[in-house]
Amino acid sequence: MSHILIVDDSPTETYVLKSIFEKQGYQVSEACNGQEGIAVAEVQNPDLIIMDLVMPGVNGFQATRELKNNNNTSHIPVIIYSSKDQVTDRMWAMRQGAVAYMVKPIPKNQLLSIIKKHLPTAVS
Repeated sequence: MSHILIVDDSPTETYVLKSIFEKQGYQVSEACNGQEGIAVAEVQNPDLIIMDLVMPGVNGFQATRELKNNNNTSHIPVIIYSSKDQVTDRMWAMRQGAVAYMVKPIPKNQLLSIIKKHLPTAVS
């Protein structure tokens, strides 16, 4: 079973994503900000991270960069999931090491397609 870490400061957004992923058979962990997301990733070693950008403290850009610069977490794909839809945000996220960028809200089927594409092993 693939393990997804959701890093988002919105309890509602986290709940929605967690529900979708668990119904598909994924194991899901949560973190409510970038710093917590980094700590959880180091301990739990998820297969994929869904990262919001706008969070208090360490934002998604900073957390992604730190994860990618850490030998223990650099192998974990990070997908940005944000309401920010500017080209510069997309470009900056990819420069920090993200593998994909999704804009909230996203249709469930498209979300799952992107997730499966970036998981090391897809869940059937």
